[in-house]
Amino acid sequence: MSSITVVPAPVSLTSRGGDPFRLDAASRINAAGGAAAVGEYLAGLLRPRTGFALPVDAGADDAADAAGIRLTLDPAASAAAPDGYTLRSGADGITITAASAAGLFHGVQTLRQLFPAAIEAPLGGDTGAAGGDWVAPAVLITDAPRFAYRGAMLDVARNVFSVAEVTRYIDTIALLKLNHLHLHLSDDQGWRLQIDSWPRLTEIGSSTSVLGGGGFFTKADYAEIVAHAASRFVTIVPEIDLPGHTNAALASYAELNIGGVATSTYRGTEVGISTVDTTAEATWRFVEDVVREVAEMTPGPYLHLGGDESLTLSAEDFARFVARASRVGAASGKTVIGWHEMGQSGDLAPGTVGQYWDYLVPRADAAAHTLSFVEQGGSVILSPADVSYLDIHYPDSDRLGQDWADGPTSVEQAYSWDPAAIVPGLPEESVLGVEAAIWTETMLGIEDVEVMAFPRIVAVAEIAWSPAPAGTPSAAPDAAERSFAEFSPRLTAFAERLDALGIRYHRTALA
Repeated sequence: MSSITVVPAPVSLTSRGGDPFRLDAASRINAAGGAAAVGEYLAGLLRPRTGFALPVDAGADDAADAAGIRLTLDPAASAAAPDGYTLRSGADGITITAASAAGLFHGVQTLRQLFPAAIEAPLGGDTGAAGGDWVAPAVLITDAPRFAYRGAMLDVARNVFSVAEVTRYIDTIALLKLNHLHLHLSDDQGWRLQIDSWPRLTEIGSSTSVLGGGGFFTKADYAEIVAHAASRFVTIVPEIDLPGHTNAALASYAELNIGGVATSTYRGTEVGISTVDTTAEATWRFVEDVVREVAEMTPGPYLHLGGDESLTLSAEDFARFVARASRVGAASGKTVIGWHEMGQSGDLAPGTVGQYWDYLVPRADAAAHTLSFVEQGGSVILSPADVSYLDIHYPDSDRLGQDWADGPTSVEQAYSWDPAAIVPGLPEESVLGVEAAIWTETMLGIEDVEVMAFPRIVAVAEIAWSPAPAGTPSAAPDAAERSFAEFSPRLTAFAERLDALGIRYHRTALA
């Protein structure tokens, strides 16, 4: 099985022996009922390079059909893990079975990796892979994610990205079975989302960025992003950062400022420089209106309210503010997420989720603040900056990114950690998931983002999806050690797929 490479690593992959599956002009995709949308998605992936018609039959499954691909929804399948799936391939066809359409979609991402990487490329020139066959080996794969929340964060506030760039990033993270995209929509450098009740947020607050001009998402733009994400089984998590990282709002509305004088717009990169007036009536109208509008246009369950690096407030004022803000968020019907500093308050809305961004060896206050979320009935997303912040320099290049988080960060470092071993006293059952974050102060365009994200995001995605390694509390009795030596050739093989798709990546990281 050494020639079969899949990332993230599945729970179980075994050879069935016998002849492989061969995709040809007679192949069909059977996707009955709720599987039809995933079937059309799969056909859309395979048709351009192969040139095959690959009709999608959304009627009842017919095992007598010529060998093809069957996507089957079975409510009894993967009962313990709704996102899980099984994949069986061989000369008689391929069958992916799951309890949910999301599970089928994740199975399709694995199926893509069973075919030659060239199948990802657009049609043109030679329409066959080496040997002229589009074949997938005869295997049986059983798979399910370790964590429910598998995320990527894209900062669109410090520099501006188009709808097309964001949807492209959604497609790239979906390859890796990541299922949440956290959009950092507001910061000192810019406000990026239309809010009808506070229009100057985009008239003034969106006019700047670190590297260039301004811009923002209209509500129609945001709806397009949300819909595209849903088609890839990705949930959008919007972040409105409060009470710090707010200069774009402060420049837009004088009444949000302590002293009532508007600030100037800002293109710098220093953090901790801003705060809303936490006691002003106008501030609380602002918080309630913004939360209401963002919640109304976001179908997903989460709303991120920031809470990081509020360096100009006393601990007491900060704790009072985030406690009240968390309740405003919860009243909108959303589960609030906040960076781990919000855990300074012991009075958060029940169930508030903390996002840890400190180091692999946490500072005492960061660990305590993170555990505070669990003590208040919440859970934790882990994003340790020294291994999962994808804007930190690579070891061989400082052209893009930063080095503050004990950088640089290699691919091996991004792979060689475990979420259950970061915060002492944090039980694995309280870990909601893992998120790879990318801040964009130095990045202009999605190509820069891709180069910084790939290949390290592949490592973080495997940590989020694949089984717990030996030595962790939830590991299976036969669990293997997490080995970069075993991961590295699978990553190198995956890079061929990135090449075929035209996704940029840091090439020397694979040398």
